[in-house]
Amino acid sequence: MITFPRGRKGDVEGERVTGEQVSFGVLLRELRLAASLTLEGLAETSGVSVRGIGDLERGRRAAPQRRTVAALADGLALGEAERDRLLAAARTRRDPGGYAPAGVRSFPRGIDDFIGREQEVKELTGLAQQAAAGGDESARPTVVVVCGPPGAGKTTLALQAAQELAGLFPDGQLMVDLRGMDDAPPDPPQLMLGVLKALQVADRDLARVGPQGHPELYRQLLADHRHLLVLDNARDEAQVRPLLPSAGAGMVLVTSRRMLTGLDNVRRLPLGELEPQEATALLTGLVGTGRADADPAAVAEVVQRCGHLPLALRVAGNWLATRTGWSVRRLADRLAREDRRLGALAAGDVHVSAAFELSYQQLTPTAARLFRRLALVPGPDTGPEVAAQLAGQDLFDTEDTLEELVEAGLLGTNGFRYRLHDLLRLYARTRLATEESAAEAEAAGQALHDWLLDTAVVAGRWYEPGHGAPPPDWRGTVDLSSADKALDWLKAEGLNWLAAYRAAALSGDHAAVVEVAEALHWFSDQWIFWGHWPEIFDTAARSAQALGDPLIEATQLNYHAWALSLCEGRHHNSLDAAARALAAAERAGDLSQQAWAHQYRSAVFRRLEDWDQSMASFRLAAELFDAAGDLHGALQARHGVGQMLTKSGSAEEALASLAETIAFLVDAGDRIEPHIARFTRIQIHSAISNAHERLGDWEAAAGHLRTALELSHGNTGMTSRTLNHLGRVLLSAGRTAEAREAFTSCIAQGPDADPSKVADSREQLALLDAAPGLQHPPP
Repeated sequence: MITFPRGRKGDVEGERVTGEQVSFGVLLRELRLAASLTLEGLAETSGVSVRGIGDLERGRRAAPQRRTVAALADGLALGEAERDRLLAAARTRRDPGGYAPAGVRSFPRGIDDFIGREQEVKELTGLAQQAAAGGDESARPTVVVVCGPPGAGKTTLALQAAQELAGLFPDGQLMVDLRGMDDAPPDPPQLMLGVLKALQVADRDLARVGPQGHPELYRQLLADHRHLLVLDNARDEAQVRPLLPSAGAGMVLVTSRRMLTGLDNVRRLPLGELEPQEATALLTGLVGTGRADADPAAVAEVVQRCGHLPLALRVAGNWLATRTGWSVRRLADRLAREDRRLGALAAGDVHVSAAFELSYQQLTPTAARLFRRLALVPGPDTGPEVAAQLAGQDLFDTEDTLEELVEAGLLGTNGFRYRLHDLLRLYARTRLATEESAAEAEAAGQALHDWLLDTAVVAGRWYEPGHGAPPPDWRGTVDLSSADKALDWLKAEGLNWLAAYRAAALSGDHAAVVEVAEALHWFSDQWIFWGHWPEIFDTAARSAQALGDPLIEATQLNYHAWALSLCEGRHHNSLDAAARALAAAERAGDLSQQAWAHQYRSAVFRRLEDWDQSMASFRLAAELFDAAGDLHGALQARHGVGQMLTKSGSAEEALASLAETIAFLVDAGDRIEPHIARFTRIQIHSAISNAHERLGDWEAAAGHLRTALELSHGNTGMTSRTLNHLGRVLLSAGRTAEAREAFTSCIAQGPDADPSKVADSREQLALLDAAPGLQHPPP
């Protein structure tokens, strides 16, 4: 136990210990014996453990909190005077030597325009209330690590929270700058001594216990009082760990760019960029509503170009605030150039890039190299396999390097995806240009593009007839051992391989463009409403034309016709593309591509409700597919005839035709690719449902749609279309509750769903809400 001489001088109000005062332990024992109670007896009457009472009487433990003293007083059946005496002794024991600095406050000036972070402040408030409520001697302090990238506003949040939570910690609120980004930050003993002095411990008492006694004194003072301690700008766990009290009802907020994953028993509160509306409000408050309202579009651009990062927004706002003659538009235009944006985000001695530099300089060489090269990733995020290509490491080592960047606050993560903040990407680009030659950077970027396209081809061929699994000699770093894994990779890295595809087209690598598009043709049925298929197949058709190969040109034009009609609803443009595909296929003398041109034309005519043209084209396509021996095409044509018969009002004939199509599919067996067979079965059951609808057999119609739903698992586009169809059938059958469920499920399918079906589902739900008795959907 640390003891002090009586009395002290200072500016902080405190209590003094007099020689007449009796220690808490001695008094407790006297009162227990006077009540003729054993340790076990007092434990039974008070609810405090035998060991706890014994330790208190022997002076081995700090005095308990008020609630424990009250329990002991109740167990002893003390009168008012003796109860007050015991409480006074407890207060004295909790204040060794009389040091109880009340209301110590040591914070730098905060900000008056704090905006956003409502959820984070709410969480901190809840934790603080729990900490303040913990009153017995076994209480542990609440420790929260507020972590995030440079400029996320960690210190600002800590200051704001400290101001709001001050009332819960009446013994004082202290902030200690750990200077974690300095070349030689202060060590824990230095920091500990600073806290002791802030708590008004006299120099003679510090000298009395010596440096070796400071840690015990530090821990005891924090354990015995309700303090809020903010440890700002921590470098690492080794700097923070000795500063964390092990007992007491206080709270510690640690801010750090690092996640400090090595710390145990702490809560972590990660900070990212602000929400768009919060970022807009922050900038508006800095520049004034008059200037902001004069050009809201410019405000939105500045907010977006600052990446919603608090530091960047404050720099931009302060910059404008000191240039009253500048419009927000002028700053927006100044920030538009990516190569100058970081340089423009500077106000006085505050530079956004300088905040990034401090973290970058602490990286290992390997992590710094990967950070720079992540600027070459064309999409918004990436998986570890892509990063491995840039790092030149194996996958496991790359994952370790990525985690170092995450820990340093320079890289965001969401599961197995990693993302550079927009401004950090610009900073990484400047480091790449500074530290690596243009030739090195270009070679690394080209190698990444080649790898992305090669992997996309291998993944896409899982869905192509005659291909399937990767060849035995393929040594890729991506697990493509199944079609589902191939689909997952193609979707996850979609924007990255799409950017590589565009780069190949711009560089004139037409063979690569065509190879990628061809490999992804049947895969596109699994991701119909991605939004980029018209561009992909149009680009491939242009490359095929540049190669001077009419067969390849016809093939890609046919794919383009499909995408224009089904993905974008541009039916007349689709007819034009199909006509050009037919002409190219006739020049090439290829019956299969001629058949596909007729097939796509017939589908467009059906959507345009030109039944005669559609039926004629379907039948011609079927004949040409049979002549060409194209089983997959023949299957699609037969299914199309059944759809057409239903649409034209011949439901019974349609059911017979679709039954023949199913027989054709069964007879073909494994000559039809499994995923093509499954996709076609979905379409067939949907077409059969249409026919039963025409006949008024709602039960049969719904049953076939439920079968289609089971088959469409994993294909969000088809699932959304089937759910919308099912909702309409159930609504027609008067099963409103089930219809609501189907429409709601359609809406919940997410961004890969058919947007037109999602919109219709929303409309149907709105109609149901407006007219609950409605049973039949509008046509």
